[in-house]
Amino acid sequence: MNYIENIYICIAAPLIVAILCLTGRRRRTMLFFLSGMTACLAASYISTFFAMLHGADMTLASIEIAPMVEEILKLAPVLFYLLVLEPEKEEIAGALLIVAVGFATFENVCYLTGNGLAQLLHLLIRGFGTGAMHVVNGMIVSVGLYYLWDRLYLRFSGTAGLLALAIAYHAIYNLLVAQSGAAARIGYILPMLTVLLALTFGRKHLKNLTH
Repeated sequence: MNYIENIYICIAAPLIVAILCLTGRRRRTMLFFLSGMTACLAASYISTFFAMLHGADMTLASIEIAPMVEEILKLAPVLFYLLVLEPEKEEIAGALLIVAVGFATFENVCYLTGNGLAQLLHLLIRGFGTGAMHVVNGMIVSVGLYYLWDRLYLRFSGTAGLLALAIAYHAIYNLLVAQSGAAARIGYILPMLTVLLALTFGRKHLKNLTH
């Protein structure tokens, strides 16, 4: 068992206790956060498997394989909740954002553990950039779940299209941050700038998504 599984167990244990003790919306929030962490752990295994299967190096895998695997796995627990329990659509959109936050948190913790604190400023910038990227992609797909789900002819095609957009956004981010110099800085700034633009010009829609 390597350090990733050890980290997962240490963080998941108190969350599981909280899930057992809480009820209602608080329990669902903790459950979706844990689902995001679990999706991150599963994505690391699946991405590594496909990278080995296709003989892809780390850079190629992070651009062509990881974005698709990660975005699909982030959506999976929310789709399960939606299709099995049929909750209100407002709950679904907010749940996807919580899953994205759980995914980003676990990913950042694993990166921090693997790279140490030698470059604290870089880790801080990466933490905000990666976290914002996952939240942005959660918002992108949430638009489909919130605004398109009631329209049967757009329910699946529209959500699939927005999922593809999230995968492309993720791939562009990974491509930029894999470089050095100005390209990496642009990559880290891009999702944070997107969040600021969403907060500035889409506050009404964000309120609907996170209600």
